[in-house]
Amino acid sequence: METSASDRELIVVMRRYFAAKTELGEIRARLEAARQAAGEDIAAFYDPRSNPIHAGDIVRSHGLKNEMVSLMDRAEAWGRAAVAADQDEQSERASPEPLSVGMEIDVPSSADT
Repeated sequence: METSASDRELIVVMRRYFAAKTELGEIRARLEAARQAAGEDIAAFYDPRSNPIHAGDIVRSHGLKNEMVSLMDRAEAWGRAAVAADQDEQSERASPEPLSVGMEIDVPSSADT
């Protein structure tokens, strides 16, 4: 099976999406463990301005979330384009050939019934 350039691009996008998702999960687990160990309030702990120790991870988690949204938007756009192309292809296959001038059409007459 051949893979088009568009399909390969989607594969790259989805690989990056799942890599970002994995990294985000690791960061979230690490941050939540630290928050629970410190016994801090969620809002205070996850504010990078008030938590300089974990600010890098907090900012990175926000960046990963934004990247994941962007990547999924690209994947959805690819999907919409693929669906539109499939619909166009199906429409082309389903449309009957136009009748040419002078072509006879067999229409049942009242005598046939």
